[in-house]
Amino acid sequence: MTMAVMCLPYAGGGAGVFRPWQNQPGLPFRIVPVQLPGRDEWFVQEACTTMAEAARVCVDQIREAAGTGPFAVFGHSFGALLAYEAVRLLAADGARLPERLVVSGAAAPGVARPRMDGALLDDDAFVTRLRGLVGYDHEAWHEPELRELLLPALRADLEIQDGYTPSSGGPLTVPVSVLRGTEDELVPYEDAARWAEHTSSETTMVDVPGGHMYFTHDWPLFWKTLGALVKAPG
Repeated sequence: MTMAVMCLPYAGGGAGVFRPWQNQPGLPFRIVPVQLPGRDEWFVQEACTTMAEAARVCVDQIREAAGTGPFAVFGHSFGALLAYEAVRLLAADGARLPERLVVSGAAAPGVARPRMDGALLDDDAFVTRLRGLVGYDHEAWHEPELRELLLPALRADLEIQDGYTPSSGGPLTVPVSVLRGTEDELVPYEDAARWAEHTSSETTMVDVPGGHMYFTHDWPLFWKTLGALVKAPG
């Protein structure tokens, strides 16, 4: 049975980031984009204000999309923390767990992160701070009309991250794979390696070329790397 990979969005992103790749030929898994309120077709909905709320929205979609087949959960940066909390919710619900959690571009839960404090900054200052921290620029950030549409969700997600405290409880029981760009200045290797503290199963560290948003520069390499990690059982 084909593995389904539940793809959770990074800060400000939505399911639309992953949808263009759903029909990509040759992928050894099925891409399932997971949506958050305040973006794409859910644009008019109020954005989540806590990690627990956002994780619950994701869990409902994951359980419906997974059915009875094998699945993995993937998240990048903010999405990695969201994926972690979603898997914890699945466990708390007594639901079926993923074959693997794949976290990308993120320090482990509980590790101190640079604060965005987006509520204190105007749009120009916010974008400048984000660009400096992440080392990534998006053409939409230079267009006032697009910025007006995109920044509210981005601010909301980063406010959640600023206030995030990992949920209590023991470590996960699922394998965790940690992807990190070799030139990612936002996430030091040792901070990413601490994901091993959050599972009683195996942890795999995978270095990939590039910075914090490494996959945006080489999507085919990213999908190939992810495919090697989430091979269907058996």
